Amino acid sequence: MNQPLEFLLRLERLLKQHPRRVTAAVVALLAGTAVTAFGVAPLAADTAVPPQQVINETLQAPAALPGELEALEWQDLRLFRNDLTRATDTADTLLRRLGVDDAQAADFLRSDPVARKLLDGRAGKMVQVTTDNGKLTQLVARYAADVADMRDTHFNRISIERDSFGLKARIELAKLSAEVKMGSGTITSSLYAAADESHIPDGVTSQMAELFATDIDFRRELRKGDTFTVLYEALTADGEPVTWSQNSGRVLAARFVNEGKVHEAIWFQEAGTKGGYFDATGRSKARMFLASPLAFSRITSGFSMRFHPILQQWKAHLGVDYGAPIGTAVRSVGDGVVDFAGWQNGFGNVVYVKHGGDRMTVYGHLSRVNVHKGQRVSQGDNIALTGATGWATGPHLHFEFRVNGHQVDPLTIARASESTAISPLARARFNLISQEAHARLQTGTAVAGTNLRFE
Repeated sequence: MNQPLEFLLRLERLLKQHPRRVTAAVVALLAGTAVTAFGVAPLAADTAVPPQQVINETLQAPAALPGELEALEWQDLRLFRNDLTRATDTADTLLRRLGVDDAQAADFLRSDPVARKLLDGRAGKMVQVTTDNGKLTQLVARYAADVADMRDTHFNRISIERDSFGLKARIELAKLSAEVKMGSGTITSSLYAAADESHIPDGVTSQMAELFATDIDFRRELRKGDTFTVLYEALTADGEPVTWSQNSGRVLAARFVNEGKVHEAIWFQEAGTKGGYFDATGRSKARMFLASPLAFSRITSGFSMRFHPILQQWKAHLGVDYGAPIGTAVRSVGDGVVDFAGWQNGFGNVVYVKHGGDRMTVYGHLSRVNVHKGQRVSQGDNIALTGATGWATGPHLHFEFRVNGHQVDPLTIARASESTAISPLARARFNLISQEAHARLQTGTAVAGTNLRFE
């Protein structure tokens, strides 16, 4: 058999066995040719009809190509796929979605006591499979530890492997790892839109909004062109980011430039304390009063004049309304004592908390009250759940801050409230951490593998 014919027959066998691999190679070759042609094309239009000429030329295959095709022909096609389990998954649907065509593997997932855990319990398990020409060679699933107190430190790993005797499964408890990641963005419409575009987790974005709530009114003061950079700690299971841990994505340091003014927040844990966030000067970002009674919410009606939806007239709105689904946790914005908890006319279910001196906060339209009159509460305590009771046109929280019985803008109070500073003993260590964090945030340098520590 002559060499050109032998080459064509070998190419035909390879195309039948691995059509995608050969197609990719051909496309890559043609793509290179196309780029060359585009590179020499004239920039201006040429109206003249160019002369046409047919050229017949024999294509000479590279000398090494037949040997490479033969090696490729006998090579096993090993693929890796990842996905999350779904509530409606069966062994067959999950494997099919992962590109596995293996009846024996499906039977094993249904019958083996350990393998069955893959589809038991909550959906959302992270699954990775390795296949050899469609047959399962390995499956690894990672999901939250069964013990709730361990979900921030450990995870379950199910491993299914094929050996000469068939498929075997085992389950083990493994430790989560923490990685420092960086994200940055520019505001074009909203903070969340910019963060989504930069692939920053929602939990991290919400923390940023909370950290700078007393510095920036995100409803009225956010400007197009404002920028932000954030360093955050992401928990990973075998290098894969996890979604089940509440602590996953904790912000370590953040920088927000609003109308040219720089705001920074740095996590620091002083000996004997729970830790907290401080600005570059060492002043705590925590104030005597929180800027919002809801963690991560949106304001639907601010402290200003508005057209009242029930009275149908313009009227001063002496509070702040926060849009939130029924059942969202409501927290006390400061330390105090519950002065009233129950039903009261237009407020429906309402809680009054008396703070030091002549200051009081009001939380209205609640679906549930979790405190009672005379109970002492601390800043951040869950005191109720949002609802739509009383004179409410929809689910939301009505919040007021009163001084000497008169309503005032809650954000003004939060901004003016007292904050603490780093102790002199911890100042030197904080300054080192602050300087390195500041450099990272300002330059946007990648932090993969960094030894930066915030504790």
